[in-house]
Amino acid sequence: MIRPANKKDISRIAEILVFTKRMNFRPIFHDDQFSFGELQVLRVAQAYLDHPEILNLIWVFDDGIVKGLIHIAGEEVKQLYVDHFFEGEGIGGKLLEFAIEAFDVRCLWALEKNHRALAFYDRHGFRDSGIWQYEEGTTERLLKLVRQ
Repeated sequence: MIRPANKKDISRIAEILVFTKRMNFRPIFHDDQFSFGELQVLRVAQAYLDHPEILNLIWVFDDGIVKGLIHIAGEEVKQLYVDHFFEGEGIGGKLLEFAIEAFDVRCLWALEKNHRALAFYDRHGFRDSGIWQYEEGTTERLLKLVRQ
């Protein structure tokens, strides 16, 4: 059910990224220009078409429908998103456990105000390292979480 992403997945990956980011980040950033102007499925899909090598770092949860994705770079989770309609089904946990087992991931960054994500990562052994930085171009803090 977890497999490497390929070009056929680009449209679905873009759809998941756009809608999940809108659902999770608009309440934090309150930036409608970004959420509904810049963040568009076609634009995200085009970025993957222009740089298909990025797909080499992405794995998808696919049980006949791509329902989630994880982007892994070295020992870091860069992105983990599950389609809103399939949240609560254990997909995110399966993707994260896959990354731990297959790639020995050790860290990731999460928004300090994204309480659901912080609780999810905590359940999977990722704790606040005390290191933080601002999300680029904002005053919102990203926390570096490390696996204990």
